[in-house]
Amino acid sequence: MPKFAANLTMLFTELPYLDRFDAAAEVGFAAVEILAPYDVAAKETRRALLRNGLTLVLINAPPPNYTGGVRGYAAEPGNEARFEYDMRRTLRYARELQAGLVHIMSGYSQGDVAEDVFVRNLKWAADFAPEQQFTIEPLNPGDQPGYFLNDYDLAARVLDRVDRPNLGLQYDSYHAQLITGDALATWYKHQSRITHVQIGSPPDRGEPGDSPFDFASLFAAIDASGYTGWVSGEYHPSGKTVDSLAWLH
Repeated sequence: MPKFAANLTMLFTELPYLDRFDAAAEVGFAAVEILAPYDVAAKETRRALLRNGLTLVLINAPPPNYTGGVRGYAAEPGNEARFEYDMRRTLRYARELQAGLVHIMSGYSQGDVAEDVFVRNLKWAADFAPEQQFTIEPLNPGDQPGYFLNDYDLAARVLDRVDRPNLGLQYDSYHAQLITGDALATWYKHQSRITHVQIGSPPDRGEPGDSPFDFASLFAAIDASGYTGWVSGEYHPSGKTVDSLAWLH
């Protein structure tokens, strides 16, 4: 079986933020991810990780725009200077928290110019912090209308154009199923590029096992591929998180 992590932005939300680390460790998780850790002092998050012996797998970037702007802008023409400024803040958090991966969000734009901007920004980030591992992730257009990176083949083309060893593909079973109609076939097609995995049950992003989606076959395919990274539960529990973890065992 793969090694599993907990997304603390979606799981254990019945608890205060810092208590979620304790809860995740208590049920057996050895690693967690946090989509946006930026509104809590990094030292506080780091203490919560350390006291539970947890590895931080991933954070998202750039930091959220609390003034009402869109989430992510790495593919938005005209925002290159802002991207570089905010990525420096992200990397300070990543270093303090020892985050294994930084997921760079493309933002909402379309067309060849947007792709060129995305590629340039990704090259800049990869070269500016060669010691940091980065990912990009396609998001389905139903949940994120207008999001630039909305297709796995597009992601593969972007990765080929960037061509940096510290940038890989983030695969999410929920988004993959909604984008392609066959998340398992998507895994097989793109597995050589995948450096992080998230799981949620389509079509509603519930816990694994609450829909007919065949997670057993997906886990077997992940094992057979030789993938050694984390598989993170990123879903909306139907009740208390501890009651949604049958898939973990």
